[in-house]
Amino acid sequence: MALTPEEIQRYKRHLLLREIGGQGQARLKSARVLVVGAGGLGSPLLLYLAAAGVGTIGIVDDDTVSLDNLQRQVVHTTASVGTLKVESARDTLAALNPHVTVEVYPDRLNADNASRLIQGFDIVADGSDNFATRYLVSDACYFARRPLVHAAVGPFDGYITTLKPFEKNPDGQLYPSYRCVFPEAPPAGLVPNCSEVGVLGAVVGVVGTLQATEVIKELTGTGESLAGRLVLYDAKDARFETVRVAWDPENPLTGENPTIHDLSGHAASAPTAVAETDNAG
Repeated sequence: MALTPEEIQRYKRHLLLREIGGQGQARLKSARVLVVGAGGLGSPLLLYLAAAGVGTIGIVDDDTVSLDNLQRQVVHTTASVGTLKVESARDTLAALNPHVTVEVYPDRLNADNASRLIQGFDIVADGSDNFATRYLVSDACYFARRPLVHAAVGPFDGYITTLKPFEKNPDGQLYPSYRCVFPEAPPAGLVPNCSEVGVLGAVVGVVGTLQATEVIKELTGTGESLAGRLVLYDAKDARFETVRVAWDPENPLTGENPTIHDLSGHAASAPTAVAETDNAG
């Protein structure tokens, strides 16, 4: 997909990168990325995807902007309080980069619509705030064979990984799924969310920006994929740590004897994908 003269000027710093260049920028322009959640993680993620020139960005979130969101959800402004987050985010992205098409879905992501939405995009980035939605998104991406860049944050920490469980690593083993890394959701109420314990706004910005980086890498084929690795961020100690994660032959989705064959086991009305996530631990 050819770049216009204005786009060549806009993306000049990308075009200078040998790893991106004209071909990589053209891939970004033709790409379709679905972002689940227009909150804490979704905010920097959306801003940097739009600034990078991703051609079409889908946003799914049924929440509205509240005043206490603005400490960390930087895609929204004071004037947008009370409006739908998808509409507020769309307006911000349009002002940032008019070359980007934004598709908004002011809906709850659930078992009825997840497959349809995800199949219309090349890659998904999950910034949801609850385990039910995370399992739903990851399972739906597996069945649709779409890469998923997943992240979560706690008050001063976070993590990020890329999930491609339908592909094999260089050793010939399947990459892990979300269910390999997190076999079961913790009991309800065990892991508090940010409304109960708080969250440092800039931490969400760091992790959300890492998500944008990994999405851009996947789309352009730049560097090494984060599939099979989990990056942990500790803001208090200013420390990053990377750990390897492996395919679990016992997992119910992609294991040797899978028991999950579709999305029928998920609730037809999963909790809304909004804001930042539960404590990553």
